[in-house]
Amino acid sequence: MNDNDIVKIINVPKRELKTWDLPVVSSLAEEKRSPFQILISTLLSLRTKDETTAIACKKLFDLASTPEEMLKLYEEKIIKAIYPAGFYRNKAKTILHICRELVDRYKSKVPDTIEGLLALKGVGRKTANLVLALGYNRKAICVDTHVHRISNRLGYVETKTPEETEYALRKKLPEKYWSLYNTLMVAFGKNICRPISPFCGRCPVSIYCDGVGVIRSR
Repeated sequence: MNDNDIVKIINVPKRELKTWDLPVVSSLAEEKRSPFQILISTLLSLRTKDETTAIACKKLFDLASTPEEMLKLYEEKIIKAIYPAGFYRNKAKTILHICRELVDRYKSKVPDTIEGLLALKGVGRKTANLVLALGYNRKAICVDTHVHRISNRLGYVETKTPEETEYALRKKLPEKYWSLYNTLMVAFGKNICRPISPFCGRCPVSIYCDGVGVIRSR
């Protein structure tokens, strides 16, 4: 693809977003949830379908919405609230550990730097960048499987890992789109640019796409 076409490509899912379901963490950000809730919801979303994550977030945040409140819950109560999110037992332990760190080391405030977030147990670059982008409205590029796949499928980047994709996008994606890029590509990936057999026949950006790696489409 022509790199200059990225703005045209971004504008398409931007227009369609109102007709698509927002990714669950993006939806919480639209509700002006706290950076803490954005952090916890992102952790719950890992390897978990959005529908399950949404239910888990509601049940958990109805019980506790701050680190202090969360620490008052027994681990089993958190497990019951977030089940059947993927790896729910491990996530419950991680949530309590992070809450203890936030209270003891950060005066209950979620760090607002990539370094501070990565210092928390269980927080990787994807989670850290999403918290910065959606929790603090900072210029950050969150790369998940959708962003990695679509950016490469378009031919906009040529990378092998999500981390490589993040750094490649930092070099060429206009900064004003950084924070929104994840929300748009996740929604686009779920509705049109599926991992297997994407809907290329009705894709509104197919004229710009190189279709890298696409073997079968609809």
